[in-house]
Amino acid sequence: MTGSGTGAAATGVVTMAGVHRTVFAADPLPLVFDSPHSGATATVAFGSVLPDEILAQAEDSYVDELFAGVAGHGATLIAAAFPRAFVDVNRAPDDIDPELLDGPWPEPLSPSVRSERGIGLIRRLAGPGQPIYDRRLPVAEVAARLARHYHPYHEHLEQTLAALRRRFGSVFHVDCHSMKSVGNATTPDGPKPRVDIVIGDLRGASCRPDFTRAVAGAFAGRGYSVAINDPYAGAHILERHGDPEAGVHSLQVEINRALYMDEATRRRHEGFERLRADLDAVTADIAAFVAEA
Repeated sequence: MTGSGTGAAATGVVTMAGVHRTVFAADPLPLVFDSPHSGATATVAFGSVLPDEILAQAEDSYVDELFAGVAGHGATLIAAAFPRAFVDVNRAPDDIDPELLDGPWPEPLSPSVRSERGIGLIRRLAGPGQPIYDRRLPVAEVAARLARHYHPYHEHLEQTLAALRRRFGSVFHVDCHSMKSVGNATTPDGPKPRVDIVIGDLRGASCRPDFTRAVAGAFAGRGYSVAINDPYAGAHILERHGDPEAGVHSLQVEINRALYMDEATRRRHEGFERLRADLDAVTADIAAFVAEA
């Protein structure tokens, strides 16, 4: 564990190699941000036939950097260290396309519409018409991805939320993502332009409603167009960890990539620093809500 001098509060960092990097405040609020799709594709070799620049389409590039200052407001930030194209922690562990496997899975599978679109727990497609593999995956290989990366990430997030809930009575969780500015054949909305920010709360099931209103209002108050649960209401992370009756309030934030990067080159543009500054202000608003709540 190492200290860091950034932000308004003293912070520290703890890592689990290949799984996560966590930045926390020495005097924390019950507020956790996680960035589950920030791991770079080049960090893991997994036998894809596609070049890294194509696989990187699945990444939430720079999201962990955009939210890097949250610990300065008393929040904890957990960022995945492995790529989404390798294994997606925002999918259920049984959301596997059996056609990807070279043999039977040891337990019953329940592939969702996401697996049908090629973007399940183990992605079949990087994008429309872009198969990731030219082979079937050994069952043991997929099981190892879950054991070494997927389950440890969820266990760390769960333990972090549980420790803060025990200390404070409740805890608030923001699951951070980026989205294409226009959908495509693998997305629920198809080829439609999108708003700046989409807030998802499983249509009211994953957190108290005033938390959703507070986060949406913080973005709208800074001039961003905001939608609630459309086209993204949240997925497995909210389903697994959000439990308002138990005092765990989880919501998802999707940020339009065109606000801060060139989607073709995946390079940051001049909007990056403005967005990062606005996210710092939004985090301050959320922290104030949590401190009062």
